[in-house]
Amino acid sequence: MMPQALNVKDATGRSSGTLRAVTEIPVQLRNIFKEFPYFNYIQSKALDDLLYTEKNFVICSPTGSGKTVMFELAMVRLLMEVPRPWSNIKIVYMAPIKALCNQRHEDWKEKFGPIGLNCKELTGDTEMDDYFEIQDAHIIITTPEKWDTMTRKWRDNSLVQLVRLFLIDEVHVVKDECRGATLEVVVSRMKTVQLAVSRVSNQPDDKTLRFVAVSATIPNVEDIAEWLSDGRGPGISMKIDESYRPVKLRKVVLGFPCSNTQTAFKFDLSLNYKIAGVIQTYSEQKPTLVFCATRKSVQQAASILAKDAKFVMTLEHKQRLQKYANSIKDTKLRDLLIYGVGYHHAGMDLSDRKATEAAFTAGDVPVLFTTSTLAMGVNLPAHLVVIKSTVHYAGGMFQEYSETDILQMMGRAGRPQFDTTATVVIMTKTQTKDKYTQMLDGAHTIESSLHRHLVEHLNAEIILNTITDVNVALEWIRSTFLYIRALKNPNHYGFATGLDRAGIEAKLQELCLKNLHALSSIGLIKMDEEINFKPTETGRLMARYCIAFETMKLFYLVTGSETLTELVTLICNCKEFTDIQLRVNEKKILNTLNKDKNRITIRFPIEGKIKTNEMKVNCLIQAQLGCIPVQEFTLTQDIAKIFKCGVRVTKCLSELLMQQEKKNFLALLNSVILAKCFRAKLWENSTYVSRQLEKIGPTLSSAMVNAGLTTFQKIEDINARELELIVNRHPPFGSQIRESVIHLPKYELSFEQLARYHASVAEIIVTITLTNYEQLQKKRTAPDNHHTSLIIGDADNQVVYKQKITDSALLKSGNWTKKIEVKRASKGEELSVNLISSEYVGLDIQQKYSAFYSGPKRFGTHFIRGKSDVQHTQSAKQNRTENSLMVPTMNAIQESTSELNYTESGKRLCHHYCKNKDKCGHECCKFGVSVGRSCAISQATTTNFSSYLSDLKSRSETSSAPSVKRLKIQTINDLGPVNLQQFAYTAKPPLSTLSRYYETKPGPAAQNQNHISVRSHRQQQTPYYGEAQSQQSSTVIPPRQNTLESFNCNSTEADESGYWSPEEMNVNFDLGDDLWNDFDDEKLVNASNFVSSEEINTDYQTDSSFSIFQNLTGYNQLPESPLKQFQNQTTNDKHKSVGYLPTREQLSSLNSRLSFNSTAQETSKTFGTIHHTSLVKGSKEGLSSASSELNVMKYSKTSGPLDCFRPYSTNTEKESRCASEEECDALLGIFDGIF
Repeated sequence: MMPQALNVKDATGRSSGTLRAVTEIPVQLRNIFKEFPYFNYIQSKALDDLLYTEKNFVICSPTGSGKTVMFELAMVRLLMEVPRPWSNIKIVYMAPIKALCNQRHEDWKEKFGPIGLNCKELTGDTEMDDYFEIQDAHIIITTPEKWDTMTRKWRDNSLVQLVRLFLIDEVHVVKDECRGATLEVVVSRMKTVQLAVSRVSNQPDDKTLRFVAVSATIPNVEDIAEWLSDGRGPGISMKIDESYRPVKLRKVVLGFPCSNTQTAFKFDLSLNYKIAGVIQTYSEQKPTLVFCATRKSVQQAASILAKDAKFVMTLEHKQRLQKYANSIKDTKLRDLLIYGVGYHHAGMDLSDRKATEAAFTAGDVPVLFTTSTLAMGVNLPAHLVVIKSTVHYAGGMFQEYSETDILQMMGRAGRPQFDTTATVVIMTKTQTKDKYTQMLDGAHTIESSLHRHLVEHLNAEIILNTITDVNVALEWIRSTFLYIRALKNPNHYGFATGLDRAGIEAKLQELCLKNLHALSSIGLIKMDEEINFKPTETGRLMARYCIAFETMKLFYLVTGSETLTELVTLICNCKEFTDIQLRVNEKKILNTLNKDKNRITIRFPIEGKIKTNEMKVNCLIQAQLGCIPVQEFTLTQDIAKIFKCGVRVTKCLSELLMQQEKKNFLALLNSVILAKCFRAKLWENSTYVSRQLEKIGPTLSSAMVNAGLTTFQKIEDINARELELIVNRHPPFGSQIRESVIHLPKYELSFEQLARYHASVAEIIVTITLTNYEQLQKKRTAPDNHHTSLIIGDADNQVVYKQKITDSALLKSGNWTKKIEVKRASKGEELSVNLISSEYVGLDIQQKYSAFYSGPKRFGTHFIRGKSDVQHTQSAKQNRTENSLMVPTMNAIQESTSELNYTESGKRLCHHYCKNKDKCGHECCKFGVSVGRSCAISQATTTNFSSYLSDLKSRSETSSAPSVKRLKIQTINDLGPVNLQQFAYTAKPPLSTLSRYYETKPGPAAQNQNHISVRSHRQQQTPYYGEAQSQQSSTVIPPRQNTLESFNCNSTEADESGYWSPEEMNVNFDLGDDLWNDFDDEKLVNASNFVSSEEINTDYQTDSSFSIFQNLTGYNQLPESPLKQFQNQTTNDKHKSVGYLPTREQLSSLNSRLSFNSTAQETSKTFGTIHHTSLVKGSKEGLSSASSELNVMKYSKTSGPLDCFRPYSTNTEKESRCASEEECDALLGIFDGIF
């Protein structure tokens, strides 16, 4: 049985047409239209085309005519054609405003949810998760910008190709200057998708894409229908006039005089005093909604109306208003509500907005002032709508409202449940009265705005391979609304009148070519001579992240050495932030954030006062990253908008620099850090790391920082119950927070240099280890796409290595290893190694590492030359002859040491410890220190020992390699290839420490010791990024109860590895820089030749452990050149002797004897042996790892005049001992901090 139609007449007796019944809809889908039994006239007229055909459809009908039902009819048609389950269909609804999308999402979720359709709202900026979110959705509600980002990747995603119905609300937006081009390109791209799918499918008609578009004012609706043609002809177009509107709308345009000298602000202020008369004339004592241009204008107009107009209200009405006022936080609004006047804007507190909306909906507030945002987001209909002034402040200047804005505000006029008529009053200037009269009559023709934004969209189509040359570009242009309107109105697009189709196409082709050259100029595409073009990686980034062409031009100007401050400033100048406006009432707050002595301010203060939009963006970015609270609601909204765009802009910049091969290490590192900061909303060195955890907000994070929980490690170490006390939460909150921290990835970074040394290249193995590998196998706090970026740079700002390493790759084996070849930099050999997390602040690792290169050393701008090859050969022969590698003579040390000499007379090296003296801030490091006459004389009379110590200091400052390494490499170069595995280092357990002032009285245990313990330790500390590294080795003396022990070293470790392990470090024979603070050469004039960097464990003779030092003092009291004679005696033997550490009493006596120059009685000396690895054996096998016997000094027990270590036997000896105690203390002072 066919459903019966209803023939309805209006009040004048004219037939309103036939109304179709809802019973025409299938039963299972009829509940969608359960609110009414019949469709209205406009819906009934369009029903046949929407429900019983699949043609594209465009309709222009007045606001309030039920256009949403027409979309629902098209959806029902698709559901009727496709059998259940509807798993392979997608329906896309696109509206220009997020507020409309939100309304439609809530409505359709309730209507279509019961029949099994999932509804998903897809708005905001690009997120990788969007693809997964819409995978199971049947109805996708989105904006043109969001769908643009989705369809730019449609070849990689089959979900977009499943779209069967495309619904376009407010299609007149296509003429909008800013957003129209995006809508036009998206629709044209969907047509391309349809063609591509039909070519692949054997049945082209099986999966056709249907377009349905609606609008309130489209005079040239036929052009839109032609644009939406399906290849077989234009779509169906329908235009309905105002007479069929359910609530008749009366439109009034009032023009007010405005002189040329009067500003827009003053004109808007003058309209405030005319509002009362307009309301009195047109409101009919019914609710009135007044739209104002700015928030400040809203408050001013409401205050003036409350003073001028008096509303007649009953006592009960006043009591209700007083009840509303008591719940309002805003004091100004509270005072106005009592008089029946309210205001509403996005800068208000949420509770105040809700209370105001409730009061107006209930009819208790007769007049409500609001901004245009209310028209977009909140449906509060009124009998009278007043649009006060048609200009608003946007883009840094005053602009007229767009037609979309005007129509949305007009749409709030009319309450179908209460009224049959409604009124709209537009208050504008006399000069623009005719313009708005024509707009309301629908006389404005819709034109395209694509030609103004063609460059970005051409690039996107080139990335999709839709366009490959100029001819194909023209074919693409033919699919746009621009082409259709250019043929009918060429003057609007800058083309000459009278051109035929071929001439207009030539002009469009020329326009394309101009934009293509602009893209090619900054490397976004590649063009050849035949004008064929291909996409580049840079262009792909621009399309993927929807970056404006002007912003890409800014990125193109990056030099590569930008600091973090400069990159923040660069981001603030991007086109994406041009809609962030600086308001007058915000300047005081922003200036306080920038500079204030009494408060916490931003990290990088801005010079001067905040007076531009860019400065405001900069200040808000830094305030958010620095966790500085911003109380002003309007500013918090701006911050949210900035960071939404900023995440994709900074991500694009970091990936762009990652692709480049020029010297841009600093800029790349800082861009990766900045992108992470935008994502985490924290600075990279922030103490508020806990804010990144779930359930931790600003308040709890501040409490944790105040309690000292500033790192993830501290949070992990704290007791869960104590953590709950800090944040004032109940169990198991503390356990949950600790669990989330424990399951964050924890990285360890290590380096090792391979023992294949070269003058220009070093081979380094970098290893990244997940220290909590086993825990992450069970549970992970970080998202699945979390990764780290390994960036290594040298002193020349060159990127040595860059790589993204995902957590999933590390979880396979627990570590990641890579061998990297590092070319020698001209400005230094220090590398900066950085491991940056993609999302979390507090997980980064930043270290410095110095690679070792063979050949001459470079230091700053000085070129430090070592010995020539001939000198190396001669030195090697001499060393083999004398067999004295470990303790070279003074002359050999002076010859082999390379040091910086100031040629200018009267200059000396300063005592600063700067690694690069050409770049530090000390004048003395660059030019030396002037020496006075007395100092020059004292330097001229410097002893050999003082020169030796100065030489050691110079070598320690100018070379990162230990002296043993330099000596060994020199010998290896002479002797040929060496199998360094023979000298592998074997770690031994560490020995406990003992003060150097231990007892020297020998015991029985010491008399039976005849072996030497060999060990050397060195601690390494990892510096933070940007800090100078000045750690030096320090050696401790292990105790043996009555035995003088010292260290020998396995020196092959320095050769086999180029990196210093945190556990077992290479030996360094240089004295540390920190030993020279209070050094005085004059105290060492008569000092002994004493090597202080190494301590050797020697065993004593069974008779006495003190005889060693008796003979040592004998050496130093030789009548002529005691140092030289001691050196000769050491050199003449086949093996070398090694330095040792005397006790305090022994040194005191030694100094006393040296001071009095008494003659020494020579004692007989015999040498035993100890084990030590030798590098200069002349065997055929090269260097052998077998231990050779090294001489141990044995001394007779004979007592002589220098036997100063035995107990005092006479008072005379005691007096002599006390007389030299002062000199002893002076000598002992130089060893403080060394041992």
